[in-house]
Amino acid sequence: MQKNYKMNLSIVISLLNEAESLPELCDRIQKVCEKENYNYEIILIDDGSTDKSWEVICSLFSENPCIKGIKFFKNYGKSAAIYKGFETAQGDVVITMDADLQDQPEEIPELYRMIVEDGYDLVSGWKKKRYDPVLSKNIPSKLFNFTARMVSGLKLHDFNCGLKAYKKEVVKNIEVYGEMHRYIPILVKQAGFTKIGEKTVIHKERKYGKSKFGLERFINGFLDLLSISFITRFAKRPMHFFGTIGSFSFLIGFGILLYLSIAKLFAQKYAMTDRPLFFLGLLAIIFGSQLFLTGLLADLISRSSQERNKYNVETTLNIESEQTR
Repeated sequence: MQKNYKMNLSIVISLLNEAESLPELCDRIQKVCEKENYNYEIILIDDGSTDKSWEVICSLFSENPCIKGIKFFKNYGKSAAIYKGFETAQGDVVITMDADLQDQPEEIPELYRMIVEDGYDLVSGWKKKRYDPVLSKNIPSKLFNFTARMVSGLKLHDFNCGLKAYKKEVVKNIEVYGEMHRYIPILVKQAGFTKIGEKTVIHKERKYGKSKFGLERFINGFLDLLSISFITRFAKRPMHFFGTIGSFSFLIGFGILLYLSIAKLFAQKYAMTDRPLFFLGLLAIIFGSQLFLTGLLADLISRSSQERNKYNVETTLNIESEQTR
């Protein structure tokens, strides 16, 4: 690939045991991109598949040189795959989608247009009509989205839709880790990109295989939301969070003990340790001091922490080694 080659579009697809769906998915993407005359790349990240997904990716590359592949040694999760895809992507517009054919490649041109012509930083898909099990996916998804809207202030219907479009500058300035892929719009907003839109997209029933996400994702989703709410506000200044609460608690405890000390000096009718208020004040001082020290340590760690996004890549396909984030 030539160095001056201008890439219009990068399509990032994370996958786990999707050998059956990949040929049809890549064929449909190719037809759409060729029809629209895009200079494009399809980046397939194999997140530790145990089927023949990587063999299929290699076979597809022999037919289409626009296909690129990254294979993890083991399963790290969707966020890790998306992070590596963002790191590799060279297109002016980056689109993420799932590999199970529930997201439709025919949505790509309109998503691309909304980024290029309408000037959105991020366009998130909205699966208005879902073909997922009601109890195991639909209801929890609505609950997650409601909570995420309340916390973030973003008026999106579907934070976790895999079909999204981004400006290149956006994906190069956010860090997706852990299981934060569910809340990428919040990360984007906190990074300073505020023009975030939404597009209703078609959602289809899964054609091959079964969902790779279990019941634990419900608990993880809420824990991730709490984590991202804290991190996006206080990651660079944890002392502001812990120090404020710690100082408040310390002052309350100090005030209680000061009151008891003055009362003891003037009244001297009781032993301070006989009053429950004494232990409350003592506990408040200890609690406040611990929180203050926690904030101080967190501040020191945040200033010296190493990169958290390091994953063991087994092999790559059609990716230049000098491509960096």
